[in-house]
Amino acid sequence: MKRVHVVAAVIEGDVDRRHHQILLARRPSHLHQGGKWEFPGGKVEPSESVLPALQRELKEELNIEVTRAEPLIKISHDYPDKKVLLDVWKVTQFNGSPEGLEGQEIRWVRKSQLGDYEFPAANVPIVTAAQLPRRYVISPEIGASLDTYLDQLKTTVESGAELIQLRAKSASQPQWEAIRRCVRELKNRYGVQVLVNSDIAGVDASEFDGIHLTSRDLQAMRRRPEGIRWLSTSCHSSEQIAIAERLGVDFVTLSPVFATSSHPDAECLGKVDFTKLVEDAKVPVYALGGLHAGHLDWCLQSGAQGVAAITGLWGKSMQ
Repeated sequence: MKRVHVVAAVIEGDVDRRHHQILLARRPSHLHQGGKWEFPGGKVEPSESVLPALQRELKEELNIEVTRAEPLIKISHDYPDKKVLLDVWKVTQFNGSPEGLEGQEIRWVRKSQLGDYEFPAANVPIVTAAQLPRRYVISPEIGASLDTYLDQLKTTVESGAELIQLRAKSASQPQWEAIRRCVRELKNRYGVQVLVNSDIAGVDASEFDGIHLTSRDLQAMRRRPEGIRWLSTSCHSSEQIAIAERLGVDFVTLSPVFATSSHPDAECLGKVDFTKLVEDAKVPVYALGGLHAGHLDWCLQSGAQGVAAITGLWGKSMQ
């Protein structure tokens, strides 16, 4: 059965810091997966490049002209009666006002509400990718000063961070109380999402937006924890990515891409192997290890969700 190459668009509308909107379309009832919601797009014609195909499809379907778009995620999926390759792009600028030229219903939906809509099975990782930012900030250890750590956490969020993993494994109980108070304030004010590393003992993960599993905890876990928004994990190989996918994680970090001072003896993936692992993954992947915000364009071209880092992002502007 030939795999159908489909291009799809995650189209962002007017946004503010807390309420991003995405344009959805409902598939006509007589089509494959009819009645479900999807991200607009269509088939890539033979010998047609992906971006021109995206521009053509969105002009034909929605009467908009795409002026800025970037790769988001590629997903291969096998239905019982159809095989598809979804080549998904994030559209951030366009001219015109979207309208359903083919009679399809369209609707602007907040990112936080995407989970309330029924999508074809192949779209599930796309829904996740649409809700995740390009930068995944990982905190360092507290160090000598809790006040400095909290100031840096505030600066990171105030400068635009949307997703943070807390790794303060050496924190005492009183220090964690102060961190929790700070996180609650930042979440209320900025809507930042905060995950806690699974290596931290004695912390109630339900107070946060999710859990980031170490690769060791990933291998030991048999089922996805209930009642959490996000589950992510650290991966270093295709085997670990496969385990993560079976567990039902939402996204992974893949490392180390390049050499790091914290793990100088670790074998690095490098650009070629990293890109190949991302291509085969069925969940969004953040690049980690020896990276900073300046690597973002390369990460996107490699098919990654974005860049994850400690020193490369902590306390830095997200713009």
